[in-house]
Amino acid sequence: MHKIAIPSYAVERALSRRGKLHPFDDIDPARTALVVVDLQNGFMAPGQPAEIAQAREIVPAVNRLARATRAAGGSVVWIQNTVTPESEQSWSVWLGNFADAEWGPRMRQAFTPGDFGHALSQSLEALAGDLTVRKTRFSALVQGSSELDAILKARGIDTLIIVGTATNVCCESTARDAMMLNYKVFFVADANACRTDEEHNATLAILMVMFADVRSTDEMVALLQKQTIPAANAAE
Repeated sequence: MHKIAIPSYAVERALSRRGKLHPFDDIDPARTALVVVDLQNGFMAPGQPAEIAQAREIVPAVNRLARATRAAGGSVVWIQNTVTPESEQSWSVWLGNFADAEWGPRMRQAFTPGDFGHALSQSLEALAGDLTVRKTRFSALVQGSSELDAILKARGIDTLIIVGTATNVCCESTARDAMMLNYKVFFVADANACRTDEEHNATLAILMVMFADVRSTDEMVALLQKQTIPAANAAE
């Protein structure tokens, strides 16, 4: 697991700007979605082109958050990084200049629908009632990447809990865009993963100050459980 160490400057700056560390005191589960970013075989299975070993270690936390979100009445969304012939043309700058050499073709193949790498990891507790959304950019919410924003708005969702991989790429990009689209964003420190502690903690610091409420899995579950209606009472 990542050794989480948010720099003191980030904590101090957040406190000076808003008077408290956490911008959100509670959560409305009915208007909340757990957004699980890119926990696919291509990022998680040994030997895959984008393997992030740390991503395998956050699975228990992600599954726990998914159970807590559903129990509280929220939605769970599984995001799949996807490469299509159309996205290869429309995002040619990245695919052609940052994902070239031997690694690029392997990446494109791994995240093509139907490939083993594109599928969600079987270690995840994805249920039939959950949503699955394909994205074609790092951010699931940037223009042209996916239908996620429209899907969320149609459900009246205004709060996102972001987990997944990579912390400093697709997860951070989605969190930034979510806040700028006026979503309340929670970013779970121990349910996101990337390749190094340094990259992980740098993202936590940036998001804490400007973009998201950075929480632990325990804190996030506690917030959700505060609003969970016991099954016996819900039937009354």
